[in-house]
Amino acid sequence: MLLFFIVVYLSYLPFSQAATTNVTTTTNNNNIAIPGCPSKCGHLTVPYPFGIGSNSGCSLGPWYDITCNTSFNPPRAFLPAILFSYTGDNNFHQVEVVDISDEHVRVKNTVATKCYSQIGETIYQSSSGLVVAESCFTLSELNKLIVVGCDDFSLVSPVGAIEGKNFSYGCVTICSSVQDVLVGSCAGMGCCATSLPTGLTTYLANVRTLKNHTEIWSFNKCGYTFLGEESAFTFRGASDFTDPDFVARTIETVPLVLNWVIGSRSCDAYKNTSDYHCQQNSVCVDFGSGNGGYRCSCNNGYQGNPYLYPGCYDIDECADDMKNPCNGSCSNLPGSFNCSCPHGYEGDGRKDGNGCRATNSKSPALKLSLGMGFGFLSLLIGMGFLYFSHQRRKVIKLREKFFLKNGGLLLKQQIDSNEGGGVNQSTKIFTTDELRKATKNFSVDRILGRGGYGIVYKGILPDGSIVAIKKSRMMDETQIDQFINEVVILSQINHRNVVKLLGCCLESEVPLLVYECVSNGTLFHHIHTDSGVSWLSLDNRLRIAVESAGALAYLHFAAQKPIIHRDVKSANILLDENLVTKISDFGASRLIPLNQTQVTTLVQGTLGYLDPEYFHTSQLTDKSDVYSFGVVLLELLTGKKPLCMERSQEERNIATYFLVSLRTNNLLQILDPRVVREGSLDQLQEIASLVKRCLSMNGYDRPTMKEVAMELESLRKFTKQPWVNQHGNEDGLSRMSEGEQSDLYNVSLSNLNWSDQIALLYPVDEPR
Repeated sequence: MLLFFIVVYLSYLPFSQAATTNVTTTTNNNNIAIPGCPSKCGHLTVPYPFGIGSNSGCSLGPWYDITCNTSFNPPRAFLPAILFSYTGDNNFHQVEVVDISDEHVRVKNTVATKCYSQIGETIYQSSSGLVVAESCFTLSELNKLIVVGCDDFSLVSPVGAIEGKNFSYGCVTICSSVQDVLVGSCAGMGCCATSLPTGLTTYLANVRTLKNHTEIWSFNKCGYTFLGEESAFTFRGASDFTDPDFVARTIETVPLVLNWVIGSRSCDAYKNTSDYHCQQNSVCVDFGSGNGGYRCSCNNGYQGNPYLYPGCYDIDECADDMKNPCNGSCSNLPGSFNCSCPHGYEGDGRKDGNGCRATNSKSPALKLSLGMGFGFLSLLIGMGFLYFSHQRRKVIKLREKFFLKNGGLLLKQQIDSNEGGGVNQSTKIFTTDELRKATKNFSVDRILGRGGYGIVYKGILPDGSIVAIKKSRMMDETQIDQFINEVVILSQINHRNVVKLLGCCLESEVPLLVYECVSNGTLFHHIHTDSGVSWLSLDNRLRIAVESAGALAYLHFAAQKPIIHRDVKSANILLDENLVTKISDFGASRLIPLNQTQVTTLVQGTLGYLDPEYFHTSQLTDKSDVYSFGVVLLELLTGKKPLCMERSQEERNIATYFLVSLRTNNLLQILDPRVVREGSLDQLQEIASLVKRCLSMNGYDRPTMKEVAMELESLRKFTKQPWVNQHGNEDGLSRMSEGEQSDLYNVSLSNLNWSDQIALLYPVDEPR
């Protein structure tokens, strides 16, 4: 119904771009608008091709008409588009403009809100959206979808589709107490932010909930979501939950950013036509791929409005010492300038070159000038030396402060004491300077990857060895003891299938960890790109699974203290040059005391791999890693991503699709063709049975990682039978009785939407 009202409303707007205006009126150099047309609406400057008033000839066309409403004080400007908020009836609001630049138009935002009573009833809700239809505007990549709340998520869908594809994007915020919320952080606890695809012209956002705020109602009664400029929003923590002016403040301070262009094709398509609007001394710049319109920009050395005749005008660099480097005479040229020395002097006349010097070097006046100049220079050098010495001492003290804050003394005591006697002797405490030099000052071209817990850089140590250096995003001071204990424990791990920890650096604001570098990419890359498929035989897939399961079993049962990885996925399984498996990324890992089998934590992990029982209860056990590993094993067998919005509804979540296919005797249809060709019937039956047990909703019914590793090793050695001898046994793939199948999966995925599939894996209404 809402979409119907929007389409009807749009049908009455005169949005045809056919009625464009060719401007040939002579203008002054400093003109912003066409002569005779206003250039200001209140505090807003409106440059051509935009213009104030409709059908006035002041703009390039109807899409660039700005309506100036003088009933406000000061007047306000509006665009010919619809920004709406839905509160039970259809309320349409014209888009208010707050800024127009060379590339963007910033407009006032709307915020979707949903508030609850103490018993979880909805007492207020509204939506947020934008419709600009076929126009010169698209949503900018400077925007992000932001969700604020402790029991909320948002799925944003466009009103319509992009390139014929329907999709949704979103993020989730979860926290159980005020102490979980971090000020300024939109990483998922109280606030989350995510990017949306480029090219959107419409969107509709609603805020949704997992548990109707019943468990956190005392400090968070409402959830909010909006699309806005990321750099303009600062999350103020739990105070945003109780601020009655949060919505009004967000609307006023966090604009929605729109890209604007001329036309809908590339520069080459419009040149030599009446629809080409770049004037003299300007250049045409394609937007995006060249098929989405263009903009005009003044050439270097010129300024002005490139859309108004006669075009951009020359900048007189000589009139401003800040715009030229001349030390002698400056001569202005079209689009440039020239430096020269006056008569009796020689040199290039530039401050950054030889400058100008007198041709008679023996002049007493010149000697006096040089002497005074060198004296003054010496004084500056001395003062500079003292300043930089002082700054260096400040840096040293700051590094000492960070070293103590990050637990440096505690780590040294652990290494030197009997407790640290088992620490690998190659483990080293690096300095900040060593790691800066190894990474070229953490250069962007040295980035190997980005994760939820930090950025990984490639480093080259003085001895030529290549390492991976992980820079954490933040460190909570209450976790220092656990972090140091974790470094000590991980440094003792000496397993061929676990990435080796070489050392750490505690002198920086956040700790830096140094690992061995594994150079052949991730298992995710090899499964899901054409370049990695050629060597992924069934035997290789099972070998990778055996090595990964063995490493996880070692962490669970053979480490000094049991370690739960908590983020097992194919992107965290690396392969070296010999295709040997290496488990990596322990940023989310937890140490489990020897006398405990589970710990209560904030839920962390990756959707698609996350254990539903852990998601529901927050009780982390080693069986949580078993579930995630089951998804990785399924990924190896099918060659499909765990979650993929481009697949059909029933295939979107591979875990639920696998279990439904197993129940309906359609297992062979979802397996990778190569796996089907190379595996025996009995072998595939046993592997499917193992995956099913790993994906059990009840952790108690899942095998341990030891049992998984042993079963996989035996399945590698399984005697293979030619498929031609097994056609009569294909019904054996469904030998499992209906009693063994969970009623939870006895559904048709074609009838489930995205939210229902999430609820299927991560139910929130069942009793704990």
